[in-house]
Amino acid sequence: MKSPRFWVVLLLLLAAFTTLRLRASVDRVPPSEPLSQLPQSIDRWSSQDVPISQETLDVLGDGRFLNRVYTDSTPTGRLLEPPVSLFIGYFPTQRTGQSIHSPQNCLPGAGWTFVSSRKIYLQGPELKNYAVGEYVIANGTARQVVLYWYLAQGRGIANDYVAKAYMMADAIRYNRTDGALVRLVTPLDPNESLASAQARVLKFADRVVPMLPRFIPN
Repeated sequence: MKSPRFWVVLLLLLAAFTTLRLRASVDRVPPSEPLSQLPQSIDRWSSQDVPISQETLDVLGDGRFLNRVYTDSTPTGRLLEPPVSLFIGYFPTQRTGQSIHSPQNCLPGAGWTFVSSRKIYLQGPELKNYAVGEYVIANGTARQVVLYWYLAQGRGIANDYVAKAYMMADAIRYNRTDGALVRLVTPLDPNESLASAQARVLKFADRVVPMLPRFIPN
């Protein structure tokens, strides 16, 4: 028997499909800079791009992607603290059935389980609050702290269903279905407190969030 969650998602997708079919066939997509232009050095963090496999790209679909690891290290290369990974998937249109994949679906498939979750807020441009999902995930003895949120038209959204509802409303009002998923991940070292890992990823997020409108248009 299908769960209530399944039927809610199905109804949202059907409503989105109907709405988008009734609108113009081409979305209005504001100009933006390529994700590759996001600064490779942020404060003391320097970065390295991580290739995305073709298999993963096939799953993600037709979008623009950035996958990087930022590290804070000494000139000799010694890490001062664990790294922070940044992934951004921006989709100029979600009209043709293309949609953003939730980490809540992808991470369990990679062997990770969710230990805890909560909603927090980051301060974005123009003092807007971005709603963000914060998760602690585990795979065996390994643990990580994950922040992720959906970003569209300057709104940060922590909930999958709310993001889809906004996408449908924006399609009707503005003929726009573009949006992005932003995800930050940092490992929790065995001898490190959870609060320390949370502080690290939040500090990095505070630096990145003000930059995002250049690459994900409001």
